[in-house]
Amino acid sequence: MRQADPGYTYSRAWRLVSIIILRPLLRLLMKRDWAGQENIPRSGGMILAPNHISYADVLATALFSYEAGRYPVFLAKDSLFKIKVLGPIVRKLGQLPVHRGQADAALVLKDAEQGIAQGACVIVYAEATCTRDPDLWPMTAKTGVARLALSTGAPVIPLAHWGAQNILPYGSKRPRLFPRKTIHMVAGPPVDLSEFRGKPLTAATLRAATEAVMRDITELLAGLRGEQPPAVPYDPVAERRRLRREMTAADPAGTAQSTADPAGTAQSTADPAGTAQSTADPAGTGSGTAGPG
Repeated sequence: MRQADPGYTYSRAWRLVSIIILRPLLRLLMKRDWAGQENIPRSGGMILAPNHISYADVLATALFSYEAGRYPVFLAKDSLFKIKVLGPIVRKLGQLPVHRGQADAALVLKDAEQGIAQGACVIVYAEATCTRDPDLWPMTAKTGVARLALSTGAPVIPLAHWGAQNILPYGSKRPRLFPRKTIHMVAGPPVDLSEFRGKPLTAATLRAATEAVMRDITELLAGLRGEQPPAVPYDPVAERRRLRREMTAADPAGTAQSTADPAGTAQSTADPAGTAQSTADPAGTGSGTAGPG
């Protein structure tokens, strides 16, 4: 067991096993049209920030990162590490917990900061869950990616991908493996966050830095898709508020309130196990998602 820091340990043997098993399997299951891997630093702590359209894109991102020379380290809710059998394996692979329920926001990402300090390539899904945008463009993001980048000084590499939704659409439990689908993926140069470095981590600073990250991701995705993204990112919270206002206006007595929350229902029925929120960012910081398995 290699122990770089009490909060960041992993087993070289377990990582080797994961590479031997998963790499050929993933290469078999998906065609790859990849670019920009030269933008990923070959050493040193860093953040890889992809868009999120399907649970299958987690596996594609892991393979992309590994073949760029970096073993992927995802963030997962801390309760995952307490599950018998699975928890020890996840920890031995060097994956990092997000500590939910912390009054101090800095403590939520403390292990991620330690991992970056020890040179890990930490994968952060800034949206915290699969996008709810009807056309699968990146939606409004949480600020965890900005907090992690500004508190550590680590470079943020934007990553856009398209095609994973054809393997496993969000909300589906049945993958469409054959014929093999092509995953298009491109990494860009580091996001320019220089104007935010050294500033207090206020809500305004974190939001502006997060928007800078999401702009770069969205621009890369627009290039992959050959389409124009929406001028304003989809905001699921604002959409739910709009729907509630419409319901209230249409039914002042509130008789239809219990059955008319399409936004909330879609989330709960499409993801009965709660994996989108629980693996992505239970603390609401936009900190990341769990890796393979």
